[in-house]
Amino acid sequence: MAPRYTACAMKMLSVVIPVYNEVETIERVLGRVSAAQLPAEVELEIIVVDDASTDGSRAKLQEVAASGTHSFELVQHVENQGKGAALRSGFGAARGDFVLVQDADLEYHPRDYPVLLQPLLEEDADVVYGSRFLGGPHRVLFFWHYQGNRFLTLLSNMFTDLNLSDMETGYKVFRKEVLDKLTLHSNRFAIEPEMTAKVAKQRVRIYEVPISYAGRTYAEGKKIGWKDGLAAVWAIFRYNLVG
Repeated sequence: MAPRYTACAMKMLSVVIPVYNEVETIERVLGRVSAAQLPAEVELEIIVVDDASTDGSRAKLQEVAASGTHSFELVQHVENQGKGAALRSGFGAARGDFVLVQDADLEYHPRDYPVLLQPLLEEDADVVYGSRFLGGPHRVLFFWHYQGNRFLTLLSNMFTDLNLSDMETGYKVFRKEVLDKLTLHSNRFAIEPEMTAKVAKQRVRIYEVPISYAGRTYAEGKKIGWKDGLAAVWAIFRYNLVG
């Protein structure tokens, strides 16, 4: 059944793409985002934040921008700071009514944008998480990585009193006014539990929807590791108990 959206004026979706050493994938990601099938009343803004890549990603982005193949705003960091810092820069540049986080690899597919936007357009939600664990198609990979994600989500839920299935998901969409109230500090991957803790404290309406997921191996460029898991645990305690 097709989504039933409430009548509304034109809305803008800002897609923020943090990039660090993704020269092999970033042009394909930009192509997928640019071609995403959005509802008729939603226009698209793309903001790419290059976090001081060293593999040629910045040159590739400048080349694509100059060619006019895809329209996007490029924000460039002088020094590598991490995903959280890149997201803060992207959030600051976003002008849309809704702001969506899109990783620069090929793990998350923009074909899921309509599903992510539906609760927002129907005015049922203020924040939407795309869950990798609600039955959508996904690549079968690491057992312990999966268990680590489940553990971090459980720990986060215990403090936030939410019943999320996937706190660490890379697909999060916010109403801009909700995002503007978040004062974020994490520079690396701890940005995920920090955002969740601070959104929970706002008592806004949070939805989860199933998404597809094509996880990649470390040989294929996956960057998150066990140290980031420990940092996430610390962030869950810090931002839920201290703020």
